[in-house]
Amino acid sequence: MVRRSATQLLRGDSLDTIVPRGGGFLGGIFESSAALSVRTFAQNCDAQVYHLRTEGGRHEVDFIVEGDQGVLAIEVKLSSTVDDSDVKHLLWLREQIGDACVGLVVAHTGPEAYRRPDGIAVIPLALLGP
Repeated sequence: MVRRSATQLLRGDSLDTIVPRGGGFLGGIFESSAALSVRTFAQNCDAQVYHLRTEGGRHEVDFIVEGDQGVLAIEVKLSSTVDDSDVKHLLWLREQIGDACVGLVVAHTGPEAYRRPDGIAVIPLALLGP
C-alpha cells in the first residue's frame, strides 16, 4: 500500500491510474460538485447539459446548458480570481452561436459574484442556483 499526504492527494500526485484526468484531485472534486448542481438545476428546467471540446482541445467549455430560452455556457475554475484567460473559450462560443447564447458564467471559489465588463457573470459555486 502506498501512502499519500493530504497535499499529494489534493495535487493528484501519482493518481493517474485512479483519476484519469489532468490537474489535481481537488479540481476534479470541485468540477464534479459543479456538474451535480448544474445537472440538477437544468433537469428542473427541462434543459439538457453537454460538455464541449473541439478537435484537439483547441476550445473547451465545461457545461453547455441548452433549454427553450437558448444556451447558457458555464466554465468552472478552482480559483478565487478570474482573469481573461479563464473566459477565452466562453467568448469564443458566444462568437460562434450569437443570439442563441443567453448567458456566460464562470463558477469559482471566490467570495463575491459580479459581472465582468465583457458581460460574463462570475459566481461562487456556493451561490449557483436556479
